[in-house]
Amino acid sequence: MKKIMFMVMAAMAISFTSCGNKTQQATAEVVEDSVQAVDVEAAFGEVSAQLSEQIEAQDANKLQEVLEAVKTKVAEILKANPEAAKEYVQKVQDFLKENAEKIKAFAGENAAVQAAVSALTEAPAESIVNGLMSAVEGAGDAAADAAADVVDAAGDAVDAAKDAANDAVDAAKDAASNAADAAKDAAKEAASDAVDAAADKTKKALGL
Repeated sequence: MKKIMFMVMAAMAISFTSCGNKTQQATAEVVEDSVQAVDVEAAFGEVSAQLSEQIEAQDANKLQEVLEAVKTKVAEILKANPEAAKEYVQKVQDFLKENAEKIKAFAGENAAVQAAVSALTEAPAESIVNGLMSAVEGAGDAAADAAADVVDAAGDAVDAAKDAANDAVDAAKDAASNAADAAKDAAKEAASDAVDAAADKTKKALGL
């Protein structure tokens, strides 16, 4: 009997261990799925080539366009993997700092370029990514609030339409009731006039 109990308990322990392992594996898979793999090296290689091209061409306007595109790329990577976004920003920062003198030589007087460079280099990569994340979340909240306002406005419009319809029905009922009363009064008056006229005729006929 003791052997049987021992075997049952051992089987239960194995079962619980198996379930625990499956739960941990499922949790790990969910976390892994929520953070997508991003090829930071490839993304940076592409933008660094574009930046180098405009620096060599000394085209301030085109360089400013590439810098703005970097911000868009950061937001894109951020959606998939915040840590990869920080790494990407760090690489761009290092590149811009290494080429700061070259950029200043031909775009030092261009306020747009200087503002774009400052936005990408003055703060730590983590701060830039966190700030962008907060901005995205804030935009999401604003959109949700706007949607809620639209829903509320639609509800108010429906209520107003219902009230107007009810008022119209009540007005129609009152008008019909008033018309019926007026018709009744007119009929009574006409009948009374007819009776009086008949009585007068009868009196005349009798010489009264």
